[in-house]
Amino acid sequence: MRKRGKRYKQMLEALKDKPQPMELGEALKILKQFDTTKFDQTVEFVLNLGIDPRQSDQQVRGSIALPKGIGKTRKVIAFCDDSEAEAAKEAGAIEAGGESLVKKIQDGWLDFDVALATPAMMRLVGRLGRILGPQGKMPSPKAGTVTADIVTGVKEYSAGKLEFRNDSGGNVHIVVGKLSFPEEDLKENIEAFVAHIKRMKPASAKGTFLKKAAVSATMSPGISVAVA
Repeated sequence: MRKRGKRYKQMLEALKDKPQPMELGEALKILKQFDTTKFDQTVEFVLNLGIDPRQSDQQVRGSIALPKGIGKTRKVIAFCDDSEAEAAKEAGAIEAGGESLVKKIQDGWLDFDVALATPAMMRLVGRLGRILGPQGKMPSPKAGTVTADIVTGVKEYSAGKLEFRNDSGGNVHIVVGKLSFPEEDLKENIEAFVAHIKRMKPASAKGTFLKKAAVSATMSPGISVAVA
């Protein structure tokens, strides 16, 4: 069993008498009080969905650009025709191209966060499935990382656009910013994500779709949040 430090236990004690789940604004006020480290902690939000993760038609997967960003840029590469490579780099891609980029990755280079591809390039990118798949970096139409508009895609993902997908427990996790963000910015990001997920409810999912939610920081316990 994982040992918890004194600071973490103090946070749990502070939450003990708080009614949970609580309103999002109140949860964020408490979370900000947990800012006791020397680094800017990442804030994560998780939704537990009323889906059957074993059913392919109930998978919840996609991407979103949060209105207030997430507080960091991301390293993006673009698989595209050589005629588009320069424009992709000007938009923020650290590497762009076709055959040469595929070979670079086959040779072991993986220093990037997100891989985008045009539909035409997927015939080449398919060779990288065993490399990129296990790392969650394989371009996919469902995730929004296969796009005909490669320049716009690079701009959005470089600025922090995020992919998400449900896990085997029906949970969807996403980074919503940094603990240094104003409460209102974190709130706006979370509300935008919740609204986005609501619109993605699978037709075959029955009963309550948004079951539970929680918000936490890197070094804090989760705080249960009311969702509807």
